[in-house]
Amino acid sequence: MDSEVRKLNLRTGITVPCLVRGEPTAKPLLLLHAWGESRRSFDRLIPLLANFRILAPDLRGQGEADKPPNGYSLQEQAEDVAAVLDAVHMKSASILGSSSGGYIAQQFAVSHPEQVDALVLVGAPLTLNRRPAFADEVEALTEPIDEDWVRQSLLWFPLGRPVPQWYLDDRVRDGLRMPVHVWKSALAGLCQATPPLDLGAIRAPTLILRGEQDDLLPLADHEVLAARIRGSVLKVYPGVGHVVLWEDPERVAEDTNGFLG
Repeated sequence: MDSEVRKLNLRTGITVPCLVRGEPTAKPLLLLHAWGESRRSFDRLIPLLANFRILAPDLRGQGEADKPPNGYSLQEQAEDVAAVLDAVHMKSASILGSSSGGYIAQQFAVSHPEQVDALVLVGAPLTLNRRPAFADEVEALTEPIDEDWVRQSLLWFPLGRPVPQWYLDDRVRDGLRMPVHVWKSALAGLCQATPPLDLGAIRAPTLILRGEQDDLLPLADHEVLAARIRGSVLKVYPGVGHVVLWEDPERVAEDTNGFLG
């Protein structure tokens, strides 16, 4: 199976690396990682998605992507997603978004409905307008980013199931790659945005995956999300917290393969 990391020069003015994997004729599936992570957060999921043409970019300011001083609003990040598809000459794709990556996916589906074949929202919010408890810590950050602080920040999202230590260490490396202005601006862009479903409807087939023990996003929010996306399917994973992708990539892959296949 062919696999390469391409440098994409986006029409939005930045350059991002993007993992491209799978047969060129397979159904395209674009993966959007969470705030503070990188495409490598999908390392345990991608091998289980064998029947797709996978696209996994680093998002603006994160991983090895360019880290400009601005451009971090939810709408601008959705435009980056459109620019990724343009750069690889794809008219449309299914989108899988993890946590805030699923928020960007919703905005993209509202702004560019013709480019979305289907959505898989993994621990994704209905709204981020409620200021998270950790926002004050982020606002207090100064350079250089401290590794111990990044490691402690992983505890903002309590785990219901064990996650391999190498994978957690890699998320720490993701956090250390982000300069302070990106930590702050990217979070502000998410929290200050009008929730996508307040701006328009999502008509793409949608699968919503939630951890039963998610203490960041209320169950009621996911029930509203499911009700507002007509025909969507909501699945709740017992014993799993907010970061569903970290804790149960096997089931995420199984449900994604079944839903999109």
